[in-house]
Amino acid sequence: MSTRIPYWMKSPFHWAIFLAVLVHFSGAIGIAFFSPSFFVPFTPVNLFLMLLLLILHEQPINVRFVQAFLMAVVVGMTTEMIGVNTGMLFGNYSYGEVFGRKLFGVPVLIGINWFCIVYTSHVVARKFNRNKTKGKLFVALLAAAIATIFDWVMEPVAMKLGFWNWNDGQIPLFNYCSWFVISFAVSMTFGYLKIEANNKFAPYFLMIQILFFLFLRFSPIGQS
Repeated sequence: MSTRIPYWMKSPFHWAIFLAVLVHFSGAIGIAFFSPSFFVPFTPVNLFLMLLLLILHEQPINVRFVQAFLMAVVVGMTTEMIGVNTGMLFGNYSYGEVFGRKLFGVPVLIGINWFCIVYTSHVVARKFNRNKTKGKLFVALLAAAIATIFDWVMEPVAMKLGFWNWNDGQIPLFNYCSWFVISFAVSMTFGYLKIEANNKFAPYFLMIQILFFLFLRFSPIGQS
């Protein structure tokens, strides 16, 4: 008697989505209802795993994609270092210890986080311009809006989890303005580099992340 294996179990893409959902779902439940002190330290592992899944679904991985990745990481790290050390760009804030080793007060992994957020937002924005009639400006504006909305969803939860802290406990509006401008610039550069931005895992990654932070935002830990 033969048993047919479901199609999704044969597809690496579907396994990637399953793994991303499993990791974020278990993390959200664990943080919200069990032990944040146990689950939150796994954040860097989760970030590396999601980056790996993004890269594995990138076709093709060429020089332009590597340039885009490095550019986003450098821009993210540079702006964050300016922000942390001067109070400009985002406001007065400081990073906790969740993301590990720091460079001038900014965890090295934050550059990777910037890439993941803006790149996935750029991929989603590109899907609204499939016929390529609206150009790079439209895509960059939409990508910046998506990335900024994501930051708005994430910020209160990030403070609760100790990712970073605002000195007065208030997230300034200027933070979101800076997020929009910087994300716009990075997305425009993606456009000028002419990267394919057809990563089919990227939209699911972004959606899963948004749902993860939304859930925590309205969970007991987010309301505490």
